[in-house]
Amino acid sequence: MKERLRAVDANLLLSLHALIEERNLTHAGERMTMSQSAMSSALTRLRRHFGDELLVRSGRGFDLSPLAERLRPAVAEAVEAAEALLGTQREFDEASSTRRFTVSMSEYAMTVLAEPLIRLMAEQAPGCSVALDTLEGPHLGTQLMRRDLIIGPLGFAFPGQTQPVFTDHLVCIVSRDNPRLSDGGLSAADLSVMAHAVAEFSAAGELKRPLEIILERSGLADRTVLVRVTSLLTLPYAVAGTEMCAFVPSRLAHRCLGFLELAIASTPLDTVRITEAAHWHAGREKDPGVAWLRRLLYDVAVAVETEPADQPGEE
Repeated sequence: MKERLRAVDANLLLSLHALIEERNLTHAGERMTMSQSAMSSALTRLRRHFGDELLVRSGRGFDLSPLAERLRPAVAEAVEAAEALLGTQREFDEASSTRRFTVSMSEYAMTVLAEPLIRLMAEQAPGCSVALDTLEGPHLGTQLMRRDLIIGPLGFAFPGQTQPVFTDHLVCIVSRDNPRLSDGGLSAADLSVMAHAVAEFSAAGELKRPLEIILERSGLADRTVLVRVTSLLTLPYAVAGTEMCAFVPSRLAHRCLGFLELAIASTPLDTVRITEAAHWHAGREKDPGVAWLRRLLYDVAVAVETEPADQPGEE
């Protein structure tokens, strides 16, 4: 066993980790500061060692082989353990770094954070870049291991360490000419008989969302749900031109009022507040680059929170 272990280049573990996470020779090479040809050579050696393709060509990209999928959590844990034991976390200098960060966000968080995050990163770390994608619902644990950060709402048992980013609250939107709208508001009786449009999130699992809890307390648990969507961003479009109502974050609502001819209706319900937070794997706690990214996100959050979600005439 010892002789076999000596025959293996320990650097291949880091290469395997990069290849499994990135599924791309160029990106894995950038992550390891290796040329594409050097990373291709590492992949060839890894394939020979495991007797498996590991990365399988799929269109213009690669998919993980079944063996690579099984190896992924063990490889991530091994790299994190080695970094913790040997203190091999690389230093990070934002002024000179060319690191490519990976961040997954809820669709709503992306509408709020993507532009200021990218702009501030360009100012402070001009050589760095960030790859953004959306949350993968039932695979959040795996996604957390593969991303530097994931950003989603508190209250859904997201794994990992947590840093609140920004807050908002839900408002009720209706079409401007909705016949039940009276003096800018809807009564509990209106809400009980109106058709609702709702967004359902796979990340929520069996957990009740704060809005559902408030509706139950107000005797509206059995409201009529006419439309169900999988994306929060589509709710305003579902409501526009109909007699339905929907509850969406205030920032999202205000972006849609004008061109969709919607109105924000006051209701007798208690205010439902939401918090979007950053989450990261414990193994990235001491990663200097991720620590810097979290500080950058804090600066973005401060700027976002100073822009009030409430606007005149909302209530």
